[in-house]
Amino acid sequence: MLFVLKATSLFLLLLLFINPTIEKTEITNIKPVLSVLVDNSKSTSFFKEDKNVADFLQVIDENGKLNKKFDVQKFTFGTSLQILDSLSFDDSQTNISDGILGVQNLQEDKISPIILISDGNQTIGQDYEFINSKQPIYPIVIGDTTTYVDVKITQLNVNKYSYIKNKFPVEVILNYEGREKVNTQFSIFSEGKSVFRKNVSFSSDKRSATILANLTSTKEGLQYYTASISKINNEKNIKNNSKSFSVEVIDEQTKVLILTSVLHPDLGAFKKSIESNKQRSVKIVTIDKFTEELEEFQLVILYQPTASFNSVFSKIKENNSNYLLVSGAHTDWNFINQKTLGFRKNAINQTENYGAIYNDAFLTFLQEDIGFNNYPPLLDKFGEVSITKEHQVLLSQNINGVQTQQPLVATFDVNNQKSAILLGEGIWKWRAAIFLNSNSFEDFDKFTGNLVQFLASNKKRNRLEVNSESLYPANSTINISAFYTDKNYQFDARASLEISITNTETNEVLKVPFSLINNSYQTEIENLASGDYTYKVSVSGQNINKYGRFKITDYEVEEQFTNANVNKLQKLADKTGGKLFYTNQIDTITKELLEEESFYTIQKSSTKQENLIDWRWILFIVIGLFTVEWFIRKYHGKI
Repeated sequence: MLFVLKATSLFLLLLLFINPTIEKTEITNIKPVLSVLVDNSKSTSFFKEDKNVADFLQVIDENGKLNKKFDVQKFTFGTSLQILDSLSFDDSQTNISDGILGVQNLQEDKISPIILISDGNQTIGQDYEFINSKQPIYPIVIGDTTTYVDVKITQLNVNKYSYIKNKFPVEVILNYEGREKVNTQFSIFSEGKSVFRKNVSFSSDKRSATILANLTSTKEGLQYYTASISKINNEKNIKNNSKSFSVEVIDEQTKVLILTSVLHPDLGAFKKSIESNKQRSVKIVTIDKFTEELEEFQLVILYQPTASFNSVFSKIKENNSNYLLVSGAHTDWNFINQKTLGFRKNAINQTENYGAIYNDAFLTFLQEDIGFNNYPPLLDKFGEVSITKEHQVLLSQNINGVQTQQPLVATFDVNNQKSAILLGEGIWKWRAAIFLNSNSFEDFDKFTGNLVQFLASNKKRNRLEVNSESLYPANSTINISAFYTDKNYQFDARASLEISITNTETNEVLKVPFSLINNSYQTEIENLASGDYTYKVSVSGQNINKYGRFKITDYEVEEQFTNANVNKLQKLADKTGGKLFYTNQIDTITKELLEEESFYTIQKSSTKQENLIDWRWILFIVIGLFTVEWFIRKYHGKI
């Protein structure tokens, strides 16, 4: 007996010292995953399906057979995919495709059928009908499946900006659901007054209409409009009959001064061409009668300057004014060369005709070749031109068929001053030639318009720039970003920015800080009521502010649908190998899932290697054997 105890103890102790590696095989049962996706958007409550969805989920939770066969995992989706904690049905958007793809990524390489509880109306994201799903999807239709007559605004297209007193187009696409012929009226309102109205008719053969309205910008600033189509008989949902939009009306009146030493047809050509844009006005003054201030004008055209322009050049230098210098047979180049303008011409008292050669490498602004080389040559004094500052050449000189590298039209943008030179008189002939060729002055007017736009714009760079929308749908998240720089216009990540938002009706003020995200400051504001708001973005410790305004409309994208999109959900089920059901068919879908043999439990075996020394129970056995041996020896008096 003692020998056996001793031998066993020593054997086990020796094994522990040797510490052999033991292989262990474990069997794991992996149940198929049943992913339940619930539409948590406002459309669910809009269709009054809250209770039906809750009851459906309760039946799933209480079904023992279903929970025994499947690992049931529940999620919600709307603007994003979330694990189901509670149902609020307050998401302002529906992204069905994001929910399906998100679950697929989570359950990759698993047997995981998907139950999709939704009305099938998606407002954002890729079209879920064309998703390539590896798993069968079982849509559970919620919402009204009855088809009602309905007219709605499907799409509205408009430019964000317009110049004052100009017309801007508004394109609106209308849709009709119904069989009977109906007549209604489409209108656009501004400040409660109708600014556009048109009668529209629909029928079973004509289910859509595109309306193009040309509105006039009459007031400067951010203007709000509402497009609306009148209700038709028996129409249930009228929340999709109107849509708001906004246009920023800009009053950028450009005043151009032409100072001249001679009377010439070019002056009239410049004036008519520049004023073809209603936002621009031209004043022609002879140099001997000029008494006005240059600051009143955004651009000065110096036509054939002579020594009598001396005081004007001094003011241009003092004010850093933008200018266009046009030379010709009467230009005093000796005087101009003394002004150190960054260009000079060693002219002789002899004239030459200069044709134009278009330079397709010109980068200052976008100007296409309108056939410059075919236009009559311009007249200027003969001589070599030299430029000593950074410049871009739009047109080069062609002298009697010989192409040169000498500039005919060149632009400069140095030290926040923009300028240009046109070395030749007779440009009125270009305007006339263009009209003879095309029966329109449009190409010439675009050319001068591009040149004037470049020269007249001298936008000062701001250290604080704020990006926001002018219109937000009801209950949406307001995203506003800001970009702040130091005095060298380098992004400054050290600043502390805050936005103050004021409701113009209640005067309630909400202050929210910005967060630094990558290379911009960003903030999100939620739960703002519909209405008009103004905001001020300020930089802590700096007297730098940016002001703006926006409007939150009553437009609820989730309330634009009259019924569930059964057809689309059916196509999704057919494509993925699932089946479509309704909330009152819970017993049928449960039976379908339980009887489907492709949803089975997988046994997964895994082999683990363990060291014998990690089996601590062997050590306790050794200690126990030694203890028993000691007691036996003690008992028999052998110790």
